[in-house]
Amino acid sequence: MQNITFEDFNKLNFGLYEGNPIIKHFGLSSVAADPSVLAPKNSHDNKWHLFCHTWIGVYQLQSDDGINWGKPTMVVSRAMRPNIKYIDGLYYLYYERTDRLLKKGLTLLGAKWFSEICLTTSQDLISWTKPKKIIANNKDYHRSKLGVAISNPFLININGKNRLYYSSGLTYIEDCHFCEPTYISYAESDNLTGGFVSASEPIIKPDKDSKYLNLCSGCIKIYKLKDCYIGLQNGIYKGEDNKSHSAIILLKSNDGLEFTYVKNFLSPQKCGDNNWMAQYVYACDLVRNEDKFYLYFNARNVNNISGSENIGVYISK
Repeated sequence: MQNITFEDFNKLNFGLYEGNPIIKHFGLSSVAADPSVLAPKNSHDNKWHLFCHTWIGVYQLQSDDGINWGKPTMVVSRAMRPNIKYIDGLYYLYYERTDRLLKKGLTLLGAKWFSEICLTTSQDLISWTKPKKIIANNKDYHRSKLGVAISNPFLININGKNRLYYSSGLTYIEDCHFCEPTYISYAESDNLTGGFVSASEPIIKPDKDSKYLNLCSGCIKIYKLKDCYIGLQNGIYKGEDNKSHSAIILLKSNDGLEFTYVKNFLSPQKCGDNNWMAQYVYACDLVRNEDKFYLYFNARNVNNISGSENIGVYISK
């Protein structure tokens, strides 16, 4: 993406794929969420690869065209919110590791949440190394009265440093009856597999005066363009209907640390008779393949625990 300027990127005309959602929740889970995608040029086999999570763990799917996906296969359990990178012939899968399923389920009944960021690697997307903890729980903003949450990892190399953006903290969303991340921060290291040191304070916090961040910060994905960095963030906000929502907004930055709001990039909406993305548009991943940009995202239909989450794509024309 580094050969396109911000001005040219901002002029791109995106449209929702008519066949959305492209991946529906599967198995016993009501959720297929947080897609992280590799285009053919960034994989060893020239295939598309998508990683996502369910209530059980992180799965991977394969495609020839980035639209039609094969059968999901399990990668790692006790895992959610993956970020896949292919660097020098090795796949790095960063993810949020949670408590075991039963204990995680008890959080709906008031038990405290616990999660941390881990890494597993592979040469072939079949065999994976033993998970290793990457981000330590050593900052006040990692914790709240609801538990410990370090989530939504996203890796990018900035000025020779490996910078891992992540979400932290927990904010209870009353009409959903579950929590979303309060803050966004980052950690840096010279090494891809350890030594990450977290920033002393979050770089993004909730803002009661913001239309899109008045409840909590959600997560962010950062991309380097020719002349700047852009951020795609899904904040959690209370809308004019007094209900909670999430939308993807476009941010701009010179250093990847201080961001300015540019525009709303993708909002909740009904798609004909399908309300699959009517309430929340959540985490995303932006991928370029040849002359097109693909924004993969997950969305939720209603603002309560009876809802479902599925994955769609938003494509530049």
